[in-house]
Amino acid sequence: MAKAKSVYACSACGFESPRWVGRCPGCGAWNTMEESLAAEPEKPGKIAANQRPGTGAKALLIRDIPEDSTLRTPTGIGELDRVLGGGIVEGGLMLIGGDPGIGKSTLLLQAADRLAMAGQKVLYVSGEESSRQIRLRARRLGVESDLWVLSENALDAIEEKIRTLQPDTAVIDSIQTIYRPEMASAPGSVSQIRESTSLIMRLCKETGTSVFLVGHVTKDGAIAGPRMLEHMVDVVLYFEGDRQQDYRLLRAVKNRFGSVNELGVFRMTGKGMQEVENPSEELLSHRAKGASGSVVFCGMEGSRPLLCDVQALASPTYFPTPRRAVNGADTGRTALLLAVLEKRAGLRTYNQDVYINVAGGLELSEPAADLALCAAVASSLKDRPVGPEIAVMGEVGLAGEVRTVPQCDRRINECARLGFTTLIIPRSNAKRADVPDGLRVIGVDTVAQMISVLF
Repeated sequence: MAKAKSVYACSACGFESPRWVGRCPGCGAWNTMEESLAAEPEKPGKIAANQRPGTGAKALLIRDIPEDSTLRTPTGIGELDRVLGGGIVEGGLMLIGGDPGIGKSTLLLQAADRLAMAGQKVLYVSGEESSRQIRLRARRLGVESDLWVLSENALDAIEEKIRTLQPDTAVIDSIQTIYRPEMASAPGSVSQIRESTSLIMRLCKETGTSVFLVGHVTKDGAIAGPRMLEHMVDVVLYFEGDRQQDYRLLRAVKNRFGSVNELGVFRMTGKGMQEVENPSEELLSHRAKGASGSVVFCGMEGSRPLLCDVQALASPTYFPTPRRAVNGADTGRTALLLAVLEKRAGLRTYNQDVYINVAGGLELSEPAADLALCAAVASSLKDRPVGPEIAVMGEVGLAGEVRTVPQCDRRINECARLGFTTLIIPRSNAKRADVPDGLRVIGVDTVAQMISVLF
């Protein structure tokens, strides 16, 4: 009997090598080569076991393809629909990832229940839980709809059930537990994930069934498996947030049917994921009153303005090199802003440990948060609080100038809606801003001018 040959495949890019190497020649990642059994070569002229004939579709002129505005189906969960771009697209393949226990299966089970209550035929497939375990979780979440449940991880059986049942939407939890029996490699390997996703994608396009895939993540936060997995699907969603906190953030990093800048906010409760319809009020509800180093900033997450509390703490250091600890902002950008404060505004930070935190677990990635970070550090250095009715926003350059921020009118209206009376923004924005009644807008040109206005 011939000995089975093995190959080494990269878990990051799928590159295959006949021997183990420390660094992948395809993508350059270290220690990602995993051993698996090589597929047996097929005879010439014969279709391989993991390949299927084409669909036989005809080429059409794009103007002759009929448009249908009813292809999107709302899930019944507003925050999920926002991230998806308005709802589920017929025949779409969506991948949702996140840390263990963050709420992926819970949210999808709730969405499946809402869809089934709306009259859709929904199939929930689990390769990790038995049917009784799913029933126990469904009882805790209050799921009582006509939802079909299948506990199976063999892809052939799942495909047969989908073709027989003809569901409108299917949930597969998770892609790392699904395997194709004709392949020798173990479930979760690069080849199994690649081939299983390819078959599911083809199944979506043929039957029109929309499919949600749950994906495990690695310790680095990326979805486990080959990188091409994210290229194959239509939508990639990531859950963010700390499992020890109540808030969960659902962010789209890829969406062929909508914007990738939208953010959904949820709260984890004993009865499942609960929508946070007004996250600005929630994020500011526990803000410390009268404390120095705390400044409110209004950021944009897609089309949604979101107010958050930017905190800074500066204290004298007793070490040769001061410490910089940043949570919720870019560390390099923070070091740049501290240098601007010292050079352009005369604030001494070379002998201060500086700690930055964005309350609520948010990640500030837009440059418009620069001025709020500078204001928080200045407030802590001077030990003088910023008024609770003041919000700050603006981009800061290396010369200390304050630059224009986009979508300023939306930010202004959100601040006015939540009762803020003073807003410090770039002067270029203040000149053309449509200011609501009761709100005072102060335009500044430099960081030093902003500090003089606040203190």
